[in-house]
Amino acid sequence: MTVLWKGIQVTLALFLITGLLFASGVFGVLLYAKLTGQTWFRDPTVAYAEQEAAAAKAAATAAPPAAKPVERPKSVLLEAPHIRQLPELPSGCEVTSLAMLLQYYGVNKSKMDLVPEMKKDPTPIRYNKNGSIAYWGNPNTGFVGEVTGAAKGFGIYHSALFELLKAYVPTAQDLTKEPFSKLEDQLIQGVPSVVWTTINYKVPDNWVVWDTPIGPIETTFMEHAVLLVGFDEQYVYVNDPLAGQSNKKIDKEAFIATWDAMGRQALSYTKAQ
Repeated sequence: MTVLWKGIQVTLALFLITGLLFASGVFGVLLYAKLTGQTWFRDPTVAYAEQEAAAAKAAATAAPPAAKPVERPKSVLLEAPHIRQLPELPSGCEVTSLAMLLQYYGVNKSKMDLVPEMKKDPTPIRYNKNGSIAYWGNPNTGFVGEVTGAAKGFGIYHSALFELLKAYVPTAQDLTKEPFSKLEDQLIQGVPSVVWTTINYKVPDNWVVWDTPIGPIETTFMEHAVLLVGFDEQYVYVNDPLAGQSNKKIDKEAFIATWDAMGRQALSYTKAQ
């Protein structure tokens, strides 16, 4: 009995000591938290609020979603003035097409107003014994021959005609050698272009060569210029000054082939910002 009582006393003493140790530990934790403002445990509601705030901050600083690319139009058709070169200017397709472009821009100039302002190469024509042309002007310098048909006429190329466009349009652009997609971009932006092609829209097989004051030139009497006013996936649309037809539909692949054969010449302008 004495032994049992001693055991109970020892057990109670152990429980008392353990309780005191636990109480002192809790008191120490509370005292540490009081003095430092820190805790060894997390309030679930506080932790959740902090997570929400962190997520909101990350969303606010994240890069905005990429804008969807604007789909390129597959067809465009502009309503531009149409002017016939005949009967006054049998060889004046280029200056007539330029008059269309200027009138579309807002410059009130007729083809006949522009003729005396157009650069000319006055070099007289000389023939070989076989009747072929030996020596004549260069269309890169100015109009070659007689535009009115009073004498043999040929034409004028982009570099010489550009100066006349620039005189009336400050934002004039010579787009020669640019890809055809650039001319389509012009149309998408609402701007037509004067482009060089051939009369029948076929790649010529009757090229001619003559010497000029600045060196020989290879060209064709099928040379022609029109105002490009539209395109779609299969066709291009032009105002043709010789055919007397607006929005004339031409197979796109064939047209690009003739435009390429004529040196990919094109004149246009950019819209003022």
